[in-house]
Amino acid sequence: MIKSKQNINQQIIANVEALMAKMTLAQKIGQMTQAERSTCTAQDVYQYHLGSVLSAAGSVPGNNRLKDWLEMTDAYWLASMQTDADHLAIPVIYGIDAVHGNNNVKDAVVFPHNIGLGAGADFDLIEQIAEITAKEVCAIGVDWVFSPNLAVAEDYHWGRTYESFSERTDLVCDFAKSMITGLQSALPQSGVLACAKHWIGDGGTLHGVDQGDTILDWQQLEQIHVRPYYQAIEAGALSIMVSFSSWNGEKCHGNRHLLTDILKGNMQFSGILISDMQGIDDLAEDFYIAVAKGVNAGIDMFMVPGNWKQFIEHLISHVELGTVPIERINDAVRRILSVKMAIGLFEKPRPSKRQLANHASFGSKQHRNVARKAVQKSLVLLKNHDHVLPLSKNSRILVTGNSADNIGYQCGGFTISWQGDDGNEEFPAATSIWQGIQNQATNAQFIGAGEITDIDPNQFDVAIVVVGERPYAEGLGDIRYDDDVMFKSGLQINGQLRMQPASGNSLELQVMYPQALQTIKTLKVKGIPVVTILISGRPLITTSEITQSSAFIAAWLPGSEGDGVADVLYAKAAFSGKLGFSWPDNSQSNIDLEKQAFDTIYPVGFGLTYPVKTLAKSAV
Repeated sequence: MIKSKQNINQQIIANVEALMAKMTLAQKIGQMTQAERSTCTAQDVYQYHLGSVLSAAGSVPGNNRLKDWLEMTDAYWLASMQTDADHLAIPVIYGIDAVHGNNNVKDAVVFPHNIGLGAGADFDLIEQIAEITAKEVCAIGVDWVFSPNLAVAEDYHWGRTYESFSERTDLVCDFAKSMITGLQSALPQSGVLACAKHWIGDGGTLHGVDQGDTILDWQQLEQIHVRPYYQAIEAGALSIMVSFSSWNGEKCHGNRHLLTDILKGNMQFSGILISDMQGIDDLAEDFYIAVAKGVNAGIDMFMVPGNWKQFIEHLISHVELGTVPIERINDAVRRILSVKMAIGLFEKPRPSKRQLANHASFGSKQHRNVARKAVQKSLVLLKNHDHVLPLSKNSRILVTGNSADNIGYQCGGFTISWQGDDGNEEFPAATSIWQGIQNQATNAQFIGAGEITDIDPNQFDVAIVVVGERPYAEGLGDIRYDDDVMFKSGLQINGQLRMQPASGNSLELQVMYPQALQTIKTLKVKGIPVVTILISGRPLITTSEITQSSAFIAAWLPGSEGDGVADVLYAKAAFSGKLGFSWPDNSQSNIDLEKQAFDTIYPVGFGLTYPVKTLAKSAV
């Protein structure tokens, strides 16, 4: 039996049973329903007894400031707490994707995405990051975050690779424990309900297709993908999100064996099992049939952003007809109410009156310093020829590249909007990598890549080229080298596979962004040593760029604190990051459609650093 740190005690069980005895079928099914803020009003929460409301990524109230969020969450909470002959006071729980800090709100601290935290692998720091994230989420009156992602990404073609901590399951297990502990440790005052996702196998789909099919036997699935969930439950996780993906052809959202027999039965998970966004839609072309399949499989709460009224109508009909047993409804509602009580939701005042509402720590320097430290630790030095790094403050530095002065690019997807942002306008309190260099260098100059051919090489000692991927999220970040991959991946799936346009067709940086290699070569020909900093959500094939550079840094998606990059360039901190994923050498074997296979230029655990004497000299 897995012992959870957030045990649902006997008093909670008794209180839940007493409350459920007063509830009508409509009230129970309302608790199982999660609507999206743009499609439901406070009056809807009252009228339909909604158990939860969420913000889809990029869905924000007003001007996206703390007061806008608190006004909205207050309205929903007040509606849910009205008591009369037709309504019981059951607090609504609001959920958001806070996957690298409270990444939805302006001026929030944005931490490195999980792939960067995996390179740092500092689990005490990760717990601290989670605690800060919880505080900044509490500041807007929200109680539930759809985080952490416990995927073990096995194919870099997947558009969600950056949400994965490592390709090593043991490291993802440690990450699960630290992140969930940090998010929930200060409940009920300054903690939030964590949500481990996505159950199960989302990182192992064929060809790395988002929402695709993971083809493994149970022993393989458990060894690679299930183990982090044991750690999550032990750490106190009381909500888990189901994966869009399939296991051996069967959609996880409709797989009773995975949801009920394994997770709720064998693993004794006692919390809420929530669907992903419209996740049951793929179970059948007829939504009415899909509703019954999802509920009977074991899902407790349904993320039905736009068609939530239809969901309620359908589920009431199913119960009345007996196609969904009332025992299944009672089990779901019992779990939902138990979790709400366990995290103290029934005792909390309205969101704006809580301890951390609109708190001064939101986006504070103290929080940013922790994010800055996380950036320092996440950077992986792959090459440092002739010790071109660290830089001297007096060196004449040329800075260029599409990601050098673009905070949107360095934050990546799931930042302000679903697919991320382009530029600095949405991040007035953040620091780009170029701005971080400016804060430390006495003689640095930014020059656009189109102007590089005209520079005088005698004016510069070192060039820093910051290049990489544009932001993306989920399936829109997939790399598909074969136009038939989606078709081939979906052939055996019993259900629907959503078709989304790919981000590209190659993992080679010189194919994705040929100007990067051109810029590096131009500078090298001019005799200027080049330090290349790669901003990316996955390891990319960069053999040519590494060869042409004097130094090469994998910076991942570092978030809002570009100062952390400059700190390591100038030896205020050492390079300590180690690869959590193998680094590919060439793309020839990626033609293999059965699995990702490539020559490895740098293995997991690789990462250079500075000699101790270099750091000591820098400190002086």
